Amino acid sequence: MIDNILVVCEGNICRSPMAQALLAKALPLTRVRSAGCAALAGRGADPLAIELMAERGIDLGEHIAVDLNLQYMRSADLILTMTQSQRKRIEAGYPFSKGRVFRIGEFEKIDVIDPYRRGRSVFELALNQIDQSMERWVHKMNRIKN
Repeated sequence: MIDNILVVCEGNICRSPMAQALLAKALPLTRVRSAGCAALAGRGADPLAIELMAERGIDLGEHIAVDLNLQYMRSADLILTMTQSQRKRIEAGYPFSKGRVFRIGEFEKIDVIDPYRRGRSVFELALNQIDQSMERWVHKMNRIKN
């Protein structure tokens, strides 16, 4: 059973907080956390991420970026990365995680574009990619739980 999901991006201020919030909303009985491979630790979510999620009724105002760490990795049943490169780095750094690490865009065979410092249109594209990719994961997890 998948009770704990970890969503990972680079800085943990753009993509992973948005994906975390959307997954938590879609899977209310699942613990969803996020972290960054090279997190801007201690920083809040990017203002554009906050704005886009607020438009969906989701508040990212309390998000604080954290570095990927052993505790998060050990407790995660499923680890979703934004890119294939992040997946490979995580599996190399945490060999015990193999078989639990996947790209969020695995089914679509896409990497989610990094919108950091690239403007609202790129943030919207990244959020659309996350939405599209997340639907398949949510469907699979709901099938597993039922």
